[in-house]
Amino acid sequence: MGIKTYEEMNDLELDILKEIGSIGGGNAATALSSMLSAKVNMSLPGVEILGFNEALDHLGDPEELVAAIFVEMSGELSGIMLFVLTKEFSDEILFRMLGKADSDFLALDEIDSSVLIEIGNIVISSYITAMASLTGVNVELSVPQLALNMLGGIMSVPIAMMGQHSDRIMMITGEFKIDGKALNSNMLLLPDVESLNVLMKKLGVE
Repeated sequence: MGIKTYEEMNDLELDILKEIGSIGGGNAATALSSMLSAKVNMSLPGVEILGFNEALDHLGDPEELVAAIFVEMSGELSGIMLFVLTKEFSDEILFRMLGKADSDFLALDEIDSSVLIEIGNIVISSYITAMASLTGVNVELSVPQLALNMLGGIMSVPIAMMGQHSDRIMMITGEFKIDGKALNSNMLLLPDVESLNVLMKKLGVE
């Protein structure tokens, strides 16, 4: 009998998601290192199942302006993924890619936006590739979209889209180090409950 809510996931199932996060983070670090021509490492990720307010507290000030890259999953897994970039993370990327320092989040041009979308797409795709390699699932991703908003507004998206499955959010947290500079990484992974059961069954955990 499969799980019916995120809250029912046991330690073994969470450890499996941590392993996916670890491999995905490593893949993302390798890809970013090549793209940025810099040494990029990823800390061992944590996986937490948090309520909306807990997740918001973990991420920071609800009124902080952030960027987020959003994709929808389809195929054998359904759900959404959201990669949240702080201004510090975005500034580091835009400086290294375009030579821009302290960019105005509210005045990003098309090139700025394209760079952030590409970075988010690389990170998200790295996690999906890790998931596919471990489980053999076929997952398709929608065209990534960039959103700029206060953190509270960004966090309302997964609740609105996936609230019928759970009032909880699965968060993969970690830290990228770009040439030694530590930058927080927060990935929100929200497969529907049926998809979680598919993942676990593929891995022989039922």
